[in-house]
Amino acid sequence: MADPSSYRPKPGQIPDSPGVYKFRDEHRRVIYVGKAKSLRQRLANYFQDLAGLHPRTRTMVTTAASVEWTVVSTEVEALQLEYSWIKEFDPRFNVKYRDDKSYPYLAVTLNEDFPRVQVMRGQKKKGVRYFGPYSHAWAIRDTVDLLLRVFPVRTCSAGVFKNAERTGRPCLLGYIGKCSAPCVGRIDPEEHRELAEEFCDFMAGRTGTYIRRLEKDMMLAAEDMEYEKAARLRDDIEALKRAMEKSAVVLADATDADLMAVAEDELEAAVQIFHVRGGRVRGQRGWVTDKVEAVDTAGLVEHALQQLYGEESGDAVPKEVLVPALPEDLDAITQWLTTRRGSNVSLRIPQRGDKKALMETVGRNAQQSLVLHKTKRASDLTTRSRALEEIAEALDLETAPLRIECFDISHLQGEDVVASMVVFEDGLPRKSEYRRFQIKGFEGQDDVRSMHEVITRRFRRYLAEKEKTGEWALEETDGEVPADLPEDDGRPKKFAYPPQLVVVDGGQPQVAAAQRALDELGIDDVAVCGLAKRLEEVWLPGDDDPVVLPRSSEGLYLLQRVRDTAHDFAIRYQRSKRTKRIRTSPLDAVPGLGDTRKQALIKHFGSVKRLRQATIEQICEVPGFGRKTAEAVAVALAQAAPAAPAVNTATGEIMEDDDGGTGND
Repeated sequence: MADPSSYRPKPGQIPDSPGVYKFRDEHRRVIYVGKAKSLRQRLANYFQDLAGLHPRTRTMVTTAASVEWTVVSTEVEALQLEYSWIKEFDPRFNVKYRDDKSYPYLAVTLNEDFPRVQVMRGQKKKGVRYFGPYSHAWAIRDTVDLLLRVFPVRTCSAGVFKNAERTGRPCLLGYIGKCSAPCVGRIDPEEHRELAEEFCDFMAGRTGTYIRRLEKDMMLAAEDMEYEKAARLRDDIEALKRAMEKSAVVLADATDADLMAVAEDELEAAVQIFHVRGGRVRGQRGWVTDKVEAVDTAGLVEHALQQLYGEESGDAVPKEVLVPALPEDLDAITQWLTTRRGSNVSLRIPQRGDKKALMETVGRNAQQSLVLHKTKRASDLTTRSRALEEIAEALDLETAPLRIECFDISHLQGEDVVASMVVFEDGLPRKSEYRRFQIKGFEGQDDVRSMHEVITRRFRRYLAEKEKTGEWALEETDGEVPADLPEDDGRPKKFAYPPQLVVVDGGQPQVAAAQRALDELGIDDVAVCGLAKRLEEVWLPGDDDPVVLPRSSEGLYLLQRVRDTAHDFAIRYQRSKRTKRIRTSPLDAVPGLGDTRKQALIKHFGSVKRLRQATIEQICEVPGFGRKTAEAVAVALAQAAPAAPAVNTATGEIMEDDDGGTGND
């Protein structure tokens, strides 16, 4: 791990001008590429106190061993050079999008003497015009089959084309009128190319021109009593309309736009793009990426725009690009897109109307894509096996941890302290064995003591059930089965099965507390580790330095998934307890009084009983309360009947007032 100060340039060496910079590691490999309006200001941000850096940025600068830069004239040049270097060097700390599946395109090979229409996948080639991507290859073939009646462009392979040239006989499509048969000279190369370009224009969205022209020709043919020609033109028009119907109309007819949406969490992001041409969705594309650098939604959008339009030009860049967040260098990005298109491009966030509604649809697709990606990654047997092996190797375990239990603590400013336990067996969640705990011994923001208590209770129960396997022992959740978990016989499962690995959400202090709890119970065959959320570092008991797993490690991904599942489960339980506590308050009768102000009142007066005894002037002293609201609170408390005893939700004890009555704390 390098010290950034060892390779920090001197203050006067870095120019105060636009440019692109590269961080290299000790082996001279480029690990990060970035651009800046001012190289001096941007690079200074990397060489500040490490504690003030984002965890991912900190990892990058400590991995690097040198930094270098190239000065350019404008921000647009910086943008172009950054894209070129990212593509050339493939830096490990830059966001790199990968297609979430292999999308087929409709391609027209304009780089050939006789352009060919075909379905293509994979890397794009120069001189080939692409349309799409489409969800399915059969959708492309259906569309092409309808359009070949009007635009009989060549679709055969090079081998078939050469064989037809040699024999002087066209293929079947040439006989039935769905190919102009350039192979046998029925049409010269210039006419065939013009036909292919008209096909491209129609696919690009300029449909109205051709339909109106055909309708005019049909009417003229009918007037001249050329009824066979008129009938043929009529059928051509119907074929074009059927091809157009395959793409739903979503916006105004003249709209050409790309809509981009991003769904993300702390670890990964998914991008979805809808290509709208002539008001119709002509294609859809999606990417997923690991968030290996400190990047927000605007940064993800900027990277996606670079990848989407980095090698495109002309009609591939639409008039309008709709995004969920505007890039930081909006002017430079807009100018770059305008240069690539050859005319003005609008980059903006939709605010209302049909475009905003369609953007929401794109967002739902992005969210679904992220969920599907995570599900596929988690459900693959080979991937899970590799993840368990990587964990065993990193933590120096004798065998792969087939049963992993993860614990997390949750509270709201020290109140309603709860804990969760989730179980993963063979890399998959075992929801029937999830457990929830109330921390009854104390209240306060002390995650270390809470973790010690939870681990102690869980393994004390395990030891008791190990000795008395026939005796049932209820779990520590007041005998309640979580409502959202499956049930067998109406009772929680036993704690009879020990894990091979205990994971705690936290760093050294939480890990030490968990290990101390196991030591006090005499359990020495269960491994313990902690996963710190900010740095994604794995901590082991007694070690001063963490175990750092690669960002691409399946083992780290599994540990993160286990940790995040426990975190979400704990938060849901904590919120449900808080909701129950607040819902039983007589303050619910006050219109317009939210949870925040209710808690402010209780915190200020200490209990509902003391709040009842307060005057309106005293209530007005609470921040956020005017006289009208204070009067409403006083009326609601006066009308509420203090019949049911107040229960402390943390301890389960009935709380008595000073006069022997009951009240709510």
